[in-house]
Amino acid sequence: MVSSSAQVLSPSAGWAVVIALGFGFALFMLGLTAVQERYTEVSIKTNDEFSSASRSVKTGLIAAGIVSAWTWAATLLQSSTVAFRYGVSGPFWYAAGATVQVLLFAMMASKTKSNAPFAHTYLQIIRERWGTVAHLSFLFFGLATNILVGSMLILGASATVNQLTGMPTLAAIFLTPVSVAVYALVGGMRSTLIADWTHTAVLVCIILTFAFTVYGTSGKIGSPRAMHDLLLSAAPVSGNAAGSYITMRSLDGLKFGIINICGNFATVFADQSYHQRGIASNPTTATRAFILGGVAWFAVPMVTASSLGLAARALYGKDPDMADLSASEVSAGLAAPAAAAALLGKSGAAAMLVMLYLAVTSATSAQLIAVSSVFTFDVWKPYIQPSASEKQLFWVSHVAVAAWSVALGVLGLIFYEINLSMGWLYTFMGIIIAPAVFPIFSCIVWSKANRTGALVGMFSGLALGIIAWLVSASLLEGSLTVDTTGADNPLVVGNVVSIMVPAIVTIVWSLITPDNYSFEGTRAINTEVSDSTTTSPPADSAMEEGCKEAVDETPATLEKATVKLNEIDPHKHVRSAGLDHEQLQKSFRTAVMVTVPLTFTLLIFVPCMSIIAKTFSPAGLGAWIGICIFWLFCSAFIVIVLPIWESRQAMGQICSGIISDLNGRSRSFSSS
Repeated sequence: MVSSSAQVLSPSAGWAVVIALGFGFALFMLGLTAVQERYTEVSIKTNDEFSSASRSVKTGLIAAGIVSAWTWAATLLQSSTVAFRYGVSGPFWYAAGATVQVLLFAMMASKTKSNAPFAHTYLQIIRERWGTVAHLSFLFFGLATNILVGSMLILGASATVNQLTGMPTLAAIFLTPVSVAVYALVGGMRSTLIADWTHTAVLVCIILTFAFTVYGTSGKIGSPRAMHDLLLSAAPVSGNAAGSYITMRSLDGLKFGIINICGNFATVFADQSYHQRGIASNPTTATRAFILGGVAWFAVPMVTASSLGLAARALYGKDPDMADLSASEVSAGLAAPAAAAALLGKSGAAAMLVMLYLAVTSATSAQLIAVSSVFTFDVWKPYIQPSASEKQLFWVSHVAVAAWSVALGVLGLIFYEINLSMGWLYTFMGIIIAPAVFPIFSCIVWSKANRTGALVGMFSGLALGIIAWLVSASLLEGSLTVDTTGADNPLVVGNVVSIMVPAIVTIVWSLITPDNYSFEGTRAINTEVSDSTTTSPPADSAMEEGCKEAVDETPATLEKATVKLNEIDPHKHVRSAGLDHEQLQKSFRTAVMVTVPLTFTLLIFVPCMSIIAKTFSPAGLGAWIGICIFWLFCSAFIVIVLPIWESRQAMGQICSGIISDLNGRSRSFSSS
């Protein structure tokens, strides 16, 4: 891709961000990791610490990590693209359609702690419960998710760097993941989460700067009323009420919302990086962290797109500083960078570049650690070297991080050369990976879920989803091309079929032939008493057997039956992990009671209320934007202030250790 008319920075600026900022931040994280290891009890020399941060991370840092991992290039770029195309409905459907998955994942995080407290990956749970065939099947979908997500991250970042600076796209594609691999290799999961917090703090501040510029200080817009008037005078958009950009009554916006909901269920539930955060969290805070993370993340795309995306449409064709974007550039997500450059010139372009690069590197680091864990515990350990020692697995996980960073560069190059943009991949991904969503959920959460039903549903959903997508594109659009397969109607059909067929098949099959699984085997994963071939009967069967023996009224037999009943403890491994089963059950109920109403509110209640008015008035638009900005301030408290408060003791410990060192009294933990 050649640089567009939005280029306001020199190529050297692009190289500076990718190399200086990327590797400079990596060096900063290396130093921070060294300080943490010297002055705290944390040691990255164990595989459990590298892959799951010793399962001890608190609520705020996990919430920040969720926001960071869920803030892709698409979060900033694709959300602004749909705002540019559909108006105010676009940001809402992007934000709401990708928030509910994180909220609902709180239920899965709680059940993972209860049903597999020592697991490193969700795929380990599937292998223990459903066997090798199922494990390899879900491994395919998991890695497909990481391939699509990683490629979107790299494509979005490289396209924006090229647009704003003219830096060669291929150079950005390869250098971005390599710089991230440096601190992921040294610090592991905990380093990644600390990086997430740093990136998220800067990102939120920059988004607020753009919002106040668009709606407060800019001479080109400067207020919600001015935005309202500019959007009112924009060329009419087909499918919107009165052809207006300031209405929630948008048919195309709704279609995108459906596509977005389906695709993002896949990229949360089938992506190890989110399971990784649940595994890494403190057991008592996993549910709360995902709820807070989901609530906090909503404001990130909502405010970004409602500021830069709407500004791009408002200024398009009216302001000489606003780039004249081609259809391919819009699909690549370049509306937001063009608006930033038009509003603030070089400083806006530079801020956009830094914001995007931080978002991409943070999300990429989550992908690297996730794929590393999958390769270590779901490929190397079970199939290549079952007798591998802890030290060998430690080095395998590090090699996997480095290898996947290079692989991401190659994948980005492939998609770039065949001209598939970030926008096309984003709307297409659900067709390929959404079939795994409900089977994964049912395996971890539902004791009655049937393995055969899940596998049949998953692969039939994949096949039927692809067929429905291609047939719809051919019949409705007239041909099969990149453009026609990326049209809204075929994508809606394909995504809905892909996610619904597996859910229906799995539920019906499991109700007819239930598994009645006790989760005893999954709770024993990675414990000293674990036996992957455990064939002990479920607790209910053992109790029934004991009761049958108790029918004989002789004292000896009655005593024997009592012993059998007392030995039954299906939650012994949960207790051995220092967890309270009742507390975990309560946590799950809390997740259901909080996330289900929130999901209803975001997907049903708010859209129904917001379409009452045909179009927004200036005051209505002002209230809408004001709520969004206030929400972002609340998000800032969750992801910036809360982690600092929760880490105050560790930071005090580090400061005390540094002071002791300066005074010649060593207090390092590494020397003890």
